[in-house]
Amino acid sequence: MTTATALRMLDLSQLEAAPFHSEPFEYLTVGDFLQADCKAAIVQDFPRIDRHGSFPLSTVQPGPAFLELVDELLGKEFEAAVGRKFSLDLSQYPTMVTVRGQCSAKSDGHIHPDSKDKVITVLLYLNPAWEDGGGRLRLLRSKNLDDFVAEVPPTIGSLLIFRRCDHSWHGHLPFEGKRMSLQMNWVKSDRYMRHEQFRHKISSFFKSLTGQSSY
Repeated sequence: MTTATALRMLDLSQLEAAPFHSEPFEYLTVGDFLQADCKAAIVQDFPRIDRHGSFPLSTVQPGPAFLELVDELLGKEFEAAVGRKFSLDLSQYPTMVTVRGQCSAKSDGHIHPDSKDKVITVLLYLNPAWEDGGGRLRLLRSKNLDDFVAEVPPTIGSLLIFRRCDHSWHGHLPFEGKRMSLQMNWVKSDRYMRHEQFRHKISSFFKSLTGQSSY
């Protein structure tokens, strides 16, 4: 387990200083949440993913630097820092982690609020650069992709955390190609976590057979 002094990848000071927004739903963003000297190793050790969709860590093969990043995100220091920002005791909730490496212009980016079983969603982007206008996540006031309050570029270290509610609408303009991200959620129950892990594993299996995204 990591300790406050052992954290070497996450810059918690940036999270602590980030403005907290309550409208149109509760969220915060951090422009660069990762220490500079860790970024190259994280990108190098990001699991190789050549298909669209979301994958549990158990279905991919990340390297040691990426696993260290996950360990820090699952640690008590990050949990406590997020809990303070959202005034929640997150220790009562299970966590789940998934990764994405490819984006589909047809099936990804559609507007949605996230599953009702999710409490907090964390998105950490890991792309060294991003010039395309598509693939930039927008936080929305309504189910209109042009009605956004913030746009998050998927560049390395870019962090978004939001509290799920019935109107936590988000989505992005179409993009096709490599788009690396890590998603972490605090969820309401172990049952939901196991269900999602099983669903993702089955989905991953069929994607491996067809080479297509089912998400």
